Amino acid sequence: MRTKEMIYALHGAVGMAADWKEFAQAMKIEGRSVARVDLWKFLACCPMPIGEFGAAFNKEVHSKEAVLLGYSMGGRLALHALLDTPRKWSKAVIISAHTGLAQEDRIPRQAHDAAWAAKALKGEWDAFLAEWNSQGVLEGSAMPDRGKLKVQREAVARSFMDWSVGQQEDLLERVGEITCPVLWVVGERDGKFVEVAKKAAERNSLIRLEVVKDCGHRVPWEQAEVFADLVADFLNENPVSLGESRV
Repeated sequence: MRTKEMIYALHGAVGMAADWKEFAQAMKIEGRSVARVDLWKFLACCPMPIGEFGAAFNKEVHSKEAVLLGYSMGGRLALHALLDTPRKWSKAVIISAHTGLAQEDRIPRQAHDAAWAAKALKGEWDAFLAEWNSQGVLEGSAMPDRGKLKVQREAVARSFMDWSVGQQEDLLERVGEITCPVLWVVGERDGKFVEVAKKAAERNSLIRLEVVKDCGHRVPWEQAEVFADLVADFLNENPVSLGESRV
């Protein structure tokens, strides 16, 4: 029996490592371990430009069978880690992530995210969370309690500045540099991200696209069992059989 992989799971914006608790339990049944990464520690003391995250994170990964999994903001950070050292990772799962914006769209997005940063840092925390969760792309799906995240609000606020998609290089042109099999998961109601995922899959034959029915942006929580099964099936497959996009 071959060695089971270590899955490094990166949470989303205004998220927590604890978000992956149920997913980790599902993977444990499969005999796999999940390292639930606290992304806020990378911003706890000082700024970290998004372009520097990949190298910083990869230094902390020592597993010989490392699988990278990232959701939304964590998916964008995962792409940076994959591109920094492609051969470090045996497989990857990208969920509801953006490859990047056109140059003319970045400054408006930076301003938009700066407003979120101010609310996260100075606003009433519960009001900030309520407004965040009321966004159309996130409506209709519950997440674990965010009350405990208040103590890390400075790092959360900094992420809107340092890790904004407005600060990110457009990675679509570099997706072809990824050398490991990738499962790219999106919800069918998450139209913008479905289109992003399709474009990414067109650039690299190692990317398999899975569009989850009756689901929006928060796939791992809206359709937890379906998502866990997709990941388990993907990890159980022999790499030579991968690379075919499915919608």
